[in-house]
Amino acid sequence: MIAAIYSRKSIFTGKGDSVENQVQMCKEYAEKNLNISEFLIYEDEGFSGGNINRPKFQKLLKDIKEKKFNCLICYRLDRISRNVSDFSSTLELLEEYNISFVSIKEQFDTSTPMGKAMVYISSVFAQLERETIAERVRDNMLELAKSGRWLGGQTPLGFGSEKVTFFDNEFKERTMYQLIPIEDELNLVKLIFNKYSELKSLRKVNQYLLENNFKTKQGANWNVRAISDLLTSPTYVRATKTIFSYLESKGISCVGTPNSKNGILTYNKKKGKKSYRSTEEWIAAIARHEGIIPATEWLNIQKTLKENKSKAPRLGKTHNALLTGILKCGHCGSPMTVIHGDLDANGNKRLYYVCSMKIYSKRTRCNNGNLRTIDIEKVVLDKLKEITVDNGLLIKELEKFKLQNHINTENIEVENIKKSIKDNEVAIETLIKQLAEDETSTITKYVVAEVEKREKSIKELKLKLSQALEKQTNVSSYYENIDYVINTIRNFYSNICFEDFEVKKFIISSLIDKITWDSPTGTVEINLWGS
Repeated sequence: MIAAIYSRKSIFTGKGDSVENQVQMCKEYAEKNLNISEFLIYEDEGFSGGNINRPKFQKLLKDIKEKKFNCLICYRLDRISRNVSDFSSTLELLEEYNISFVSIKEQFDTSTPMGKAMVYISSVFAQLERETIAERVRDNMLELAKSGRWLGGQTPLGFGSEKVTFFDNEFKERTMYQLIPIEDELNLVKLIFNKYSELKSLRKVNQYLLENNFKTKQGANWNVRAISDLLTSPTYVRATKTIFSYLESKGISCVGTPNSKNGILTYNKKKGKKSYRSTEEWIAAIARHEGIIPATEWLNIQKTLKENKSKAPRLGKTHNALLTGILKCGHCGSPMTVIHGDLDANGNKRLYYVCSMKIYSKRTRCNNGNLRTIDIEKVVLDKLKEITVDNGLLIKELEKFKLQNHINTENIEVENIKKSIKDNEVAIETLIKQLAEDETSTITKYVVAEVEKREKSIKELKLKLSQALEKQTNVSSYYENIDYVINTIRNFYSNICFEDFEVKKFIISSLIDKITWDSPTGTVEINLWGS
């Protein structure tokens, strides 16, 4: 009889319920109570029980269907899953293939009707625990939101943050942070709101800000996205019941009592640095700072933004421009975008690369000349033909780069780790021999401690080895891409005219870091990657 042992832990710690300890306890239980001595081990370390997207668990499911074992043993039910649906489907799969399930901590055995019933009941409580934890986190967030405090991070334009000391209900001294106004920045915020109310166009507001050299809080040039984010932020509006109704209509939970004076802070918006949560998970709360934009004006702006959204200009979107994203303005460094011109003699539209700063600032911040797409693309393709013909220097450099990096980094790292593991294993063997030769209590204590230290080091090194091998796999995929580029370059000169547009664009972006255009001198500068 063969038993499968599955162990899982969300994070690596040194506590007693490590995956190794779970396996050992399962083995001891199986040998003592089930008379099983042959095992298949499945370990997932660093994976949550909230879903079953775990590599070794997926391997386990596959092996269930291949009947590779007769019994599945785990340390505790929630090691399988904290989700009732996932757990139930796993249990049904085990039943389908006549494989019993044993949880040693809860002492459940699905070979008995009562054991099967208790397994389902316990899995429900496991999911309840997970959902309770999630609810507790949200409740804590709500409690923090009720205080209107600033929870840290980059403060919005118009505000800094300051530390405030206060006494709680039990007269214990506490500290928190709140936003404080910065008048110069708030004046710019008011200007942007007023300009949008006047011009009713994000593009025109952006043009105004660029023409007058206004900067964001981080000192960057304004763009349409940054202006839109500022205008839609409730940080600046004076909170009223109408504002709360508007936010609630978008699914946002609102906390506090509107007083037509204070602004609003939003919490729980982002998931990581870039992605946003669903608005149903957002929390909006009355803040401690005062708002500066009347509710009616703010709501009118939201209405205008919504109406204009479908009318937003689409500059530079074309499927016929090879150099978008690579071509930069030689004067100001801004990306060059594509605009449509009049028709040529054949009835086709002429396309031009134009400096985006020139467009948005109406020539006040840059006046670099336009460039026909067909002209610059011919120059670039001819240059690439020149450097790739006859398998020239570029191919040699790419092959040299591939060889040096592949050998000198990943391979050496893996070999060094393997050597360290071997050295520790040899050291342990020597220590054990020494212990066998001299069993005095004095030396035993030191030898055992050193063996344990070496074993711990081996475990850490094996984890590093696993990560290094995974990295090596990713690097191998990267070098396969280099091989593709090298092969493409070899045929570039003869085949480029026949390549698909997307292939051409990929090849160009693989070879070229940046291209700059300077109209007064008529200079096109092409910078290859690594040059």
